[in-house]
Amino acid sequence: MPNEKRNILTGGLILITLGVLIFVGRTTNYHFGQTWPILIIVIGISTIIQRVKDFGGWFITIAGGLFLANEFYGIELSKFNKYLLPAVLVLLGIFVILRRKK
Repeated sequence: MPNEKRNILTGGLILITLGVLIFVGRTTNYHFGQTWPILIIVIGISTIIQRVKDFGGWFITIAGGLFLANEFYGIELSKFNKYLLPAVLVLLGIFVILRRKK
């Protein structure tokens, strides 16, 4: 997919998401301060749509999901920091090694 088409897809999805989130914020009890991680998830998904094997898109989507879980369910990521950072580093290392072999 050419870069121009990628930018149009991502830009369009961001604008649509912003419009929906502002509408939801004005018409429901959910304000933008709670729903902003959805924007990060949409950016990650648009990256995945453009290139499924792009690790960055998957990482952004997962990070957005974690932020969303924190906003809605009060899951405190700080409790998992002693496990999360080492696990992410190990997974990134495995990804780099596997990608290097190809």
